Amino acid sequence: MPRTAIAVRSLAALAGIAVGAAAASASAADFTMKLGFGTMNDIQHQWAIWYKEALEPRSNGRIEVKIFPRAQLGGIASMIEGAQLGTIEGVVSPTDFYSGVDPRFGVFSIPVLFRDASHAEKILLDPAVNKEILAIGSDKGLQVVSVFTYGFAHYLAKQPIRRLDDFKGKKLRVNATPAERAKMRVFGATAVPMDLPEVIPGLQQGVIDGTMSATAVYVNLKFNDISKVITLVNDTMIVSAGVLSRPWLNKLPPDLRQIVIEEGNKLQPRLMEQSRVLDEQMRKRWNEVGGEFVSLPAEDQAKVRQILAPIGEEVTKDNAPVNAFYKTLATTSRKF
Repeated sequence: MPRTAIAVRSLAALAGIAVGAAAASASAADFTMKLGFGTMNDIQHQWAIWYKEALEPRSNGRIEVKIFPRAQLGGIASMIEGAQLGTIEGVVSPTDFYSGVDPRFGVFSIPVLFRDASHAEKILLDPAVNKEILAIGSDKGLQVVSVFTYGFAHYLAKQPIRRLDDFKGKKLRVNATPAERAKMRVFGATAVPMDLPEVIPGLQQGVIDGTMSATAVYVNLKFNDISKVITLVNDTMIVSAGVLSRPWLNKLPPDLRQIVIEEGNKLQPRLMEQSRVLDEQMRKRWNEVGGEFVSLPAEDQAKVRQILAPIGEEVTKDNAPVNAFYKTLATTSRKF
């Protein structure tokens, strides 16, 4: 079967098969790798499945990979801390959530940095840029092994956003990077940092008026019960990173350590391609449940790019390493 033919609905079944296979080989494994993440049936879940499928046979069963979606190992912040400490072997998450470890991770959420998914892929896979990304956090107990596009962040609100002015006065959930806060301020909205499991209760209770996320999140968590309208602005690309615990890696013999890092790196182009396939499938599923997509009027969309363009320099200028990384991405973006 072609690798892009894996349907979204098959991900859960694949995960079940993978976990079952791991249980059967548990007695032969020398090392266990627990992979945790906050989502399910999306490209992050696919990363975990493909990683497992690559690692277990190449390690000759010496590594057993166990997959834990939907925050079964705890919230994203606690999973990242666990990876730093060595109590969790791996985490996959949007890069925003690692920005507390190293603020350079927050650069990916700078708006209008990526034109589209193809543009983002070229930047992230540029050899020099990719090498730099994979080294971020290495001095803080983390080892990035994969970076890939998740999808554009879209907007959903109880009172749908159809024009730029509709952002004004709204409390919108974000992942808490400086770039996201600055963007909401420019839009006239209030940024409310919030972990994913809290978003639907927050909307139901009026703590927030809306949120920003990818279509896969809206579909898999049934946000259509809250609102039927997703607003496409395409100002910010969600980038995810698969990260391993350096304390755990240091316990591996050199040959296994090399295998673990190599297989994570090799997944990146494949994940980029599959991310676009899954996003298209999720768009169809949103329509199937009665949802709709709206875009801002042309004049509003043009204004968005104008008012968001200064944010990158604004939020990075006071931190030299972060500013340098932002300029590296911005310069590379002009190559493609």
